[in-house]
Amino acid sequence: MTDETNKPVRSYSRTWAEIESMLENAEDRLVQWKNWYDQCRRNGDLEGMKEAARNHKALQGVVKTLKWTLGESGVETPLE
Repeated sequence: MTDETNKPVRSYSRTWAEIESMLENAEDRLVQWKNWYDQCRRNGDLEGMKEAARNHKALQGVVKTLKWTLGESGVETPLE
């Protein structure tokens, strides 16, 4: 965003503990979506499988970004 009026307002007030907590929550949800996918697959629920796969993939990006933010070893960039 190059226009100053569209620039996001950021407080930079998150603590490392909050970020760690969000990572833990995201990892828990990742497991839940994987389990939901497996259950839908067993039941032949294709729509449920699609939803679970989309959410699982999105959360993988969230987890990688949070790990990158925390400087975890081995996490180069969340963009790849």
